[in-house]
Amino acid sequence: MSNLEKDPGELLVAEPAPDEGLAEVVNGVELLDPREVPLGGPRAMTVRRTLPQKKRSLVGAWCFVDSYGPDPVNGRGAMNVPPHPHTGLQTVSWLYAGEIEHRDSAGSFALVEPGQVNLMTAGAGIQHSEVSTDATTTLHGVQLWVALPDRSRHVAPFFEHFAPEPFAHGDATLRVFVGSLLGRSSPVTAFTELIGAQLDLPAGGSVTIPVDPAFEHGLVVDAGAPTLQGVRVDTTQLGVVPTGAAELTVEAGDRPLRALLIGGRPLGEQIVMWWNFVGRDHDEIVAFREQWQAEVIGGTDRDGRFGHVDGYDGRALPAPELPNVRLRPRD
Repeated sequence: MSNLEKDPGELLVAEPAPDEGLAEVVNGVELLDPREVPLGGPRAMTVRRTLPQKKRSLVGAWCFVDSYGPDPVNGRGAMNVPPHPHTGLQTVSWLYAGEIEHRDSAGSFALVEPGQVNLMTAGAGIQHSEVSTDATTTLHGVQLWVALPDRSRHVAPFFEHFAPEPFAHGDATLRVFVGSLLGRSSPVTAFTELIGAQLDLPAGGSVTIPVDPAFEHGLVVDAGAPTLQGVRVDTTQLGVVPTGAAELTVEAGDRPLRALLIGGRPLGEQIVMWWNFVGRDHDEIVAFREQWQAEVIGGTDRDGRFGHVDGYDGRALPAPELPNVRLRPRD
């Protein structure tokens, strides 16, 4: 999925400076409120963004979390995202409702459906389109990005699709779509140690999950208002448990819970994010944008860094203008 903000800011992903403050922390759990981002563009929809923000930029290598819907699909509400680029990251698409057709310049065509993960490794560069199907009446899901470590961020792009089997643990039903948890593993490629799973609990239900103490963990709440380690996490919030926890306890309360559990070892690298690019410094982001504008929008090189998408009826998405300042680390 593209970040369709009309004026995306440049962001250095690193530890926050002391004067920027910290997230609200209750009994060791960080509570992060989403900010509503009107994307504009072809989708004309608003998403709830919980990562990145100044208070926390990463959970493991997860660097971007946009939740959207449930949105009725009727003309203006339909998803029609033209071909757009990515570098240095993986996109992870997870739906609760609806269907989306995915096409990319690695030659992939796939249907994204609820309960199935579509993972696209951008690596050195890729472009893709996303269009909701005619059968879709409601769109509801989460788009996540994973920052690739420096050693892997120039790999050739590729695409993977996987439908995890649900399984029970305590009162919970889980679907592991990235990494390994409770003896269940996903075959999709992870370049750092990660976990991504849907977690469902009935009203009044609870679950305790053994986890790797070296991981940070986050709970992205879609429905319900559970407690995580005894701390209430409201609907649409992201609750984060830092490294050191050997188990996570989630209680649903008086409403059923649907959430995503994400986590991983801290990335330990500084990255720069702007629009749909992840790089390492300002000049690299500028170069990515110039290549996209020249090769794809200008049509100078159909087989350049970003390749081409077959089967989409329309033009690729031009990049926004860069801010008229250089990126500076926060200090």
